[in-house]
Amino acid sequence: MTIEMIQETYPNLYKTLPDDVPELRYLLVIDVNYDDEDSDEFDAIDPEDFNFLLYVTERLQKAVGEPVIVELVKTLKAHKDIKDFYLSDVDLYGIQTELDEEGIAHMVLGTLEEKLV
Repeated sequence: MTIEMIQETYPNLYKTLPDDVPELRYLLVIDVNYDDEDSDEFDAIDPEDFNFLLYVTERLQKAVGEPVIVELVKTLKAHKDIKDFYLSDVDLYGIQTELDEEGIAHMVLGTLEEKLV
């Protein structure tokens, strides 16, 4: 998702962003959660329970502010498209959903857009 798409679809959110944000990955990192068998690290966010990891970048957190991020977490916990939600930290979540990466991005950005009105 380009910054132009974000500007057009989420104008209130776009107004809060710094000028040096060229695309979505500077705001959100959405990764498929998988079991890395080569790693000795413990998976705190179990891939069997949460199929995606969602990281809200510091840049986005600063742009919208902590109260909006807290509201985002509350909304995502109760969102109809999220079957299970795990809050690892204020910026890292495990989610179980049928949505793909683009659907997750629209869900999160749309939620932020609503909170910024």
